[in-house]
Amino acid sequence: MSGAGENKPAPGLPINLKGKRAFIAGVADDNGYGWAIAKSLAAAGAEILVGTWVPALKIFETSLRRGKFDESRVLPDGSLMEITKVYPLDAVFDNPEDVPEDIKTNKRYAGSSNWTVQEVAESVKLDFGSIDILVHSLANGPEVTKPLLETSRKGYLAAISASSYSYVSLLKHFLPIMNPGGSSISLTYIASERIIPGYGGGMSSAKAALESDTRVLAFEAGRKHKVRVNTISAGPLRSRAAKAIGFIDMMIDYSLGQCTSSERIICRGGRKHSSIPSIPTGLCHHRCSCIC
Repeated sequence: MSGAGENKPAPGLPINLKGKRAFIAGVADDNGYGWAIAKSLAAAGAEILVGTWVPALKIFETSLRRGKFDESRVLPDGSLMEITKVYPLDAVFDNPEDVPEDIKTNKRYAGSSNWTVQEVAESVKLDFGSIDILVHSLANGPEVTKPLLETSRKGYLAAISASSYSYVSLLKHFLPIMNPGGSSISLTYIASERIIPGYGGGMSSAKAALESDTRVLAFEAGRKHKVRVNTISAGPLRSRAAKAIGFIDMMIDYSLGQCTSSERIICRGGRKHSSIPSIPTGLCHHRCSCIC
């Protein structure tokens, strides 16, 4: 019999996700939204599994093992966030047959295996049986610094593949192991709706596709699997990936300028994720089932 204390919400967060298991795709350091969401879910009591881009895997695991992220792992109750398992993941490839020879022989992928979306889902099923929460926190636009008129077809399609279709693929392969009543969340950006100069390479189109796909996926996954699907626009963050844009600080300052005085406390979190609201965590709770 469970003790009464086991059902209490985690200190500092009025949401109880104890007994739930989350897989967060796209965690490679402690600066991005993926890490922030993982930490918020952990604070609510969820078990944390992460998928890390294969070329960044060794550095991430080494840093984690050596305690370089310990300060960032501190939860509201003073304990450290525990990551139960880190999986190598490249969400651009659905299955082993999709992987081209130049990637198979690339030294950055040496020593890692079972990292396509299908293989990772199968590994998680083998290791844990099921999950309750799926978070898509990854994107890539190889030509993000180029205006759309200068973006190649290859670069445009690469942005769509890595930043939007990857979510479709993750859901497709993880839904069979998601418990009914579960939740899936991705991250979008306002460039899907408005022009953000400098956010190029087809990334604005990729975010628009992600939002459109979210509506369709919410309908399909909700009806067939009883899983909620949402996306949130959390604003610019000075993450490792965002630095590739080249003027992320200007984007953050602009966003800060658009905030009301009461919002600026949250908006100032753009350079760090410590003040990011716990909206993703709230959406993962069954009491938010009316939001879909």
